[in-house]
Amino acid sequence: MNRTALAILAVLSISIALADEFNSHAFSASQQPARSRLAPRYPWKTSIVTTVFWIGERPSGNNLTPNRTSSWDKQWARNYGGFDDPDPANRSNYRPAKFRPKQNPFYCALPYNDKQRTGHRPEAPRVVPWFKEAYQGPAVSTCKDRWVAIRKGNRTAYAQWEDAGPFRTDHWQYVFGNERPKLNLNKGAGLDVSPAVRDYLGLRPTDLTDWRFVDFSEVPRGPWSTVGENNTFVINDREKGVTARNNPR
Repeated sequence: MNRTALAILAVLSISIALADEFNSHAFSASQQPARSRLAPRYPWKTSIVTTVFWIGERPSGNNLTPNRTSSWDKQWARNYGGFDDPDPANRSNYRPAKFRPKQNPFYCALPYNDKQRTGHRPEAPRVVPWFKEAYQGPAVSTCKDRWVAIRKGNRTAYAQWEDAGPFRTDHWQYVFGNERPKLNLNKGAGLDVSPAVRDYLGLRPTDLTDWRFVDFSEVPRGPWSTVGENNTFVINDREKGVTARNNPR
């Protein structure tokens, strides 16, 4: 056998070996469950009893707490701009018709508050997944304004976390873990949503939804991206506008 033939055989042998190794790795990868390969950073919490609340809501029925203030804002109603009237007849474009809110009308509440009278709860640095990256000192919540995806059927709304509740403010095992919401006066509700979220998803006063935390990079533009001094979209757009003016082409 001449040298040319030997060289061809050597190349073929190496090619076959590489193909076998590639196929072996490909087969191994294909055996991984699709969910594990595509799982989001924060998993969905499914079939959660969801109720509607609003800024300026007065105590009534099973709601024992006035919503003029929140766990993180003692002037919540004032800073929002007024009463977030839940009556559909008094709303337009997912907002109260009488004024333009100064904060995002797509908001929600979950039953955990990372703050205490002074500083943060002892478990907060351990249980809040983004605590380290969001920490701005002992006086600032790392949970306020966080984005949440809320799903009903084939529609998903995006809201910012603005209050602690319903009923509890310490249930981190549910909010960040695998527990289910505890029983309470509202059929075990584990999520409160604003009238804007209600209207976008077509929710009843008490309904079932799925929800999960999302990084801002996962949030698409929509009716939740246009209004509010606390709205990440509005903040970023304003900063880009300033940058563009300062650096014209």
